[in-house]
Amino acid sequence: MEWRSVTFDWNRARAFLVTAEEGSLSAAARALGMTQPTLGRQVTALEQELGVTLFERAGRGLVLTDSGARLVEHVRAMGEAAVAVSLAAGGQARDLSGPVAVTASELYALWLLPAVLERLARVAPAITVEVVASNAIRDLKRREADIAIRNTRPEQPDLIGRQVAQDRAGLFVSPAYLQAFGPLDRPQDLARARLIGFDDNAKFLGALTLAGLPVTEAQCAISASSHAVVVEYIRQGLGVGLCPVGMAANDPHMVRVLLETGFDYPVWLVAHRELHTSPRVRLVWDLLAEMLPALLR
Repeated sequence: MEWRSVTFDWNRARAFLVTAEEGSLSAAARALGMTQPTLGRQVTALEQELGVTLFERAGRGLVLTDSGARLVEHVRAMGEAAVAVSLAAGGQARDLSGPVAVTASELYALWLLPAVLERLARVAPAITVEVVASNAIRDLKRREADIAIRNTRPEQPDLIGRQVAQDRAGLFVSPAYLQAFGPLDRPQDLARARLIGFDDNAKFLGALTLAGLPVTEAQCAISASSHAVVVEYIRQGLGVGLCPVGMAANDPHMVRVLLETGFDYPVWLVAHRELHTSPRVRLVWDLLAEMLPALLR
């Protein structure tokens, strides 16, 4: 393949990169906040500039050609370099003001973050915080968040991570459910219980089975994609479900059962290496690192 010498247009390159990552023009247009025809024209213009075909149609989506696959890695590196320049420049401002986006699971956003945000408002009132409450893993490299609270170690080399605590989940019911059902002290007792599951019940039931509990999929009469909804359904007496032990410790509507059954998992703080040099992001990071262990304890 012979590459032409062209004047490179970053907007067109970005359109190509996001289309490659999203797999279709419609999804890429939504991600970039533009119309699909405008995005399509930018990708077509880049193909004409380079003299190559970048995509082939596959059903309703798009797949990279060989030329597109070779080019996409170079464009991705350009994008990350552009972000690094922006972050380094932002880090030169030493004042503790401006926005910081923190992503956490729904339960952590409800349970752990209020105390941190209250203290942050006292020590740095000019910092504004956007809380991205989601169980999905947000892409820190694409600025979907500045800091993430995760339960897994970051794998990407340009992210930094620090394990700050260990959390534990247990099985809970409401007092009303326990009174109607009877004792839930032995593993065999759970075989008759109604379970409140998640959208991935195979993983949920697999963990219970590995813990020696005789459960079946038929017991998951209710499932929810939202962990916060699962916890509320437990409180409302709809069945047995998983909840962080610390979150339910002082809740009169939650009773822990099968006390010997628990699931431990790490709590990590994650940020982009360059973002970590920003004074306001560093302050929020330090507060989280200081307060989360005590809040989880």
